[in-house]
Amino acid sequence: MENRIAVVFVVLLSISIASSALAAEERATVSPIQRQLDDLKEGQQRILQELEGIKRLLQEKPPGSSATATAPKIISINVHGEPFRGDRGARVAIMEYSDFECSYCAKYVHEVYPAIEKDYLKSGKVKYFFRDLPASEHPNAMAAAQAARCAADQGKFWEMHDLLFAAQGTLAQSNLLANAKALGLDSEQFSKCLSSGFYSGSIRLSISGAKALGIYGTPAFVLGTLNEDGDVLRVTKVLVGGESDAALRPALDELLRAQAKGK
Repeated sequence: MENRIAVVFVVLLSISIASSALAAEERATVSPIQRQLDDLKEGQQRILQELEGIKRLLQEKPPGSSATATAPKIISINVHGEPFRGDRGARVAIMEYSDFECSYCAKYVHEVYPAIEKDYLKSGKVKYFFRDLPASEHPNAMAAAQAARCAADQGKFWEMHDLLFAAQGTLAQSNLLANAKALGLDSEQFSKCLSSGFYSGSIRLSISGAKALGIYGTPAFVLGTLNEDGDVLRVTKVLVGGESDAALRPALDELLRAQAKGK
């Protein structure tokens, strides 16, 4: 049963992220009410499609086999429309789960990530995704996560991401608004998005999805390969801790070697 729950959580998370991406594309041209209705309709369609896939997966399970407490060895996650760094055509991917108020996450961003970006992203080898896992004991983490998503509506997710980690001690809402102005965002649109809590449900679903994968601390990294269209991530490894890249690099190199052999 826990195995099935893990798959359901990941599917629902994928639906939420995909719906958010569509909202980002349409936010500038449709009314807020129409946008939400369109998001809901699209989300419902994706739910039906993904749940049908789960149904087939469960039907294929051999009779009499017992469920395990661990997540499936390979989980497929829909990453269509999510913001990313790296080359669009890369087929090896990292998905980071992080908390904008986590000191270990900031340490990773400042001390470890730059080398990963230089050696794997800028070289076109790896594609990099980001998902939220704000801790309940961090009072400003949820608002910061929402700020990044609201900035993504205006095409500035990674710029807001970098600002939030650069000034981690100043995540109060007034500072979030100042960040938006510094990035040249439409302040009124950003403020309405932030105050409405539009993305709070998506973030909570991101938290549930992380826990379904056995991730409870940050930073954590989901590694795997993308399909030909780059829309589906097949997860093969989960790593927790970002104090160094001692585990991350060998895992990436292994995936790259396997990909090269498969060509």
